Amino acid sequence: MKQASKKSHLGADVVRIEAEALEALAERIAGPMAEAFERALDLMQACQGRVVVTGMGKSGLVARKIAATLSSTGTPAMFLHPAEAVHGDLGMLVRGDVVIALSYSGETEEILNLLVTIKRLGVGLIAMTGESAQPGAAVPHENRPQPGAAVPHERRPHPRASQKKNAVSTLAGAAEVALDCSVAQEACSLGLAPTACTTTMLALGDALAVALAERRGFKEEHFAELHPGGKLGKKLAKVESLMHTGEAVPRVMLGTKMPDVIYEMSRKGLGVTTVVEGERLMGIISDGDLRRLLQKRGKEVVELTAGECMTRNPQTIAPSAFAATALNLMEQKKITSLVVTEAERLVGIVHLHDLWETEIL
Repeated sequence: MKQASKKSHLGADVVRIEAEALEALAERIAGPMAEAFERALDLMQACQGRVVVTGMGKSGLVARKIAATLSSTGTPAMFLHPAEAVHGDLGMLVRGDVVIALSYSGETEEILNLLVTIKRLGVGLIAMTGESAQPGAAVPHENRPQPGAAVPHERRPHPRASQKKNAVSTLAGAAEVALDCSVAQEACSLGLAPTACTTTMLALGDALAVALAERRGFKEEHFAELHPGGKLGKKLAKVESLMHTGEAVPRVMLGTKMPDVIYEMSRKGLGVTTVVEGERLMGIISDGDLRRLLQKRGKEVVELTAGECMTRNPQTIAPSAFAATALNLMEQKKITSLVVTEAERLVGIVHLHDLWETEIL
């Protein structure tokens, strides 16, 4: 039992160490790294090609995720494997691109092998490294291990921290913008496995992607266009992509007799028909309207016209509205169909059954 408790405390320590690393990153972005962060955004916003994200090992896995997040928030991006790049994939990198290179040490050989091509093409380079914003920042004396002494996990400095000294890494020195992903310690009990540093890189990539999307005015409708599949994309679907149009829309004229109105409603199978004058919507007749009319007027209903039986000023929706908005209106008004109009002109009908396909019910 005590052993299990000790393990759970270790798990909590891991999360706490990573949370502290993220807090330190947030403070850097808001403070000493603010100018560099904005320059990185400038480079990415001005990019005429794609943002190419690269990294090796665990950093490479983070780089893939950053590229995916950028792509899904309106910035064309791709992942380039640095080792495969020098064996034929360098053609993926072209003038007009911007590269984001992830390497905690800033000395990853496979990444450095790309620098010649990056400089030859004049491609902008943003580096994410573990270097302090102030080059040469020493490891605090109290955190330095004494010769021959064991280093407690909670005070073990990052294994590469002592390598920084006053030198700037090759990658950071070659970059137009170098972003600081340094962490005081890894969450790994040995202080070796990339844990806190990769979490920090991932968060920094998210920060860049979201800030860039905000700059570009990226909105829900743009997100929906990039996510047509899956539940999320369906929830963001527009009414115009779901509505019935053309001959599928039931419609009658003001003077149409009720037997023909009933036939049109049955033939189109939506339980409703629009009443129009040319292309202008004048009203609507639903199954419920028919039942109430029959209860009130009896057989004489067949002698009436659509204009005499219709509901004027029915609830309508714009084709550019979200499917979720249409559903909300149907629930509020307790109806199963919405007429879709543009400047009072009939353009379609959306039915409750159409919304079921979006999985938002």
